[in-house]
Amino acid sequence: MANLCRLPSARNLITQILKNQSRNIMTTPARAKKLLESLKDNPYFDKYAPAITRLQQTNPEEFISRIEEQQRKETEKREKAKSFKNDATAKPELHQNMQNRQARLSDVMKTELLQDKGKDEITDIWLSYHKERDCISGVMTPEIFNAMYERAMKYPTFILPLPRENGYEFILTQFCGTEIHMTPVLWYQTHQENAPECMTIVHYLEFKDSKNLVLMRGQFDTKSINVQEAQCLANQLQLYYSGQDDERFHLLKTFNEKPNEFKHMDLISQMESVSLFTEIKSGNKK
Repeated sequence: MANLCRLPSARNLITQILKNQSRNIMTTPARAKKLLESLKDNPYFDKYAPAITRLQQTNPEEFISRIEEQQRKETEKREKAKSFKNDATAKPELHQNMQNRQARLSDVMKTELLQDKGKDEITDIWLSYHKERDCISGVMTPEIFNAMYERAMKYPTFILPLPRENGYEFILTQFCGTEIHMTPVLWYQTHQENAPECMTIVHYLEFKDSKNLVLMRGQFDTKSINVQEAQCLANQLQLYYSGQDDERFHLLKTFNEKPNEFKHMDLISQMESVSLFTEIKSGNKK
């Protein structure tokens, strides 16, 4: 944080970049200026401005090429997503017995072998146990779990965008007790309650109080999604249900309370605002 405090502001960086472009890329000043102007309004610009400046100074042609390529991909994804008609009102209803359902860790492994283990050792055993299986796994604190499920009791259903090669696929997500069920929206629109699931995430609470630990695993259909896509969905789920971002919370609330006002393109914007700058940042590490 100390290093960041000594950096010039984002606005000053824009001015600096514009000056550099006139010296380094005189053949394309108008194009570079337009690209930079489009970047400065992005909410993540402040965070990645130093990386953008560094890339522009060291390799201006790559800087322009990378941004234009990323923007081209985003435009293609947006066009693809426009063909999707979101039926936000067609949400499955939760029955009370489903809301109260709680998975048992004993169905997965012998819990008596873990009783005398510490928190860190249980975590290592849990992650190692799932490493070679077609599933994702993780652990969380009771505080994060409680925040997630408190919000889920009020907003049990949502959709998440999943990046694909030629666009985005939207995944319907539904909380049922300590389980989370996911299916592609198109599948649900076709099959309703009989739609096959692409992933089921389960939280186990046996060590929530005694070890201050909640175990999680997500089993997914390998014909529908891969492990990276499964992890992407799990990460997004946690951001929307236990994160502190006001914009994400507003989207979650609108989907459940005012479905007619919900815009699925806002979900894509949330992902794209991060992807553009992480692409630039990762390039600087090469």
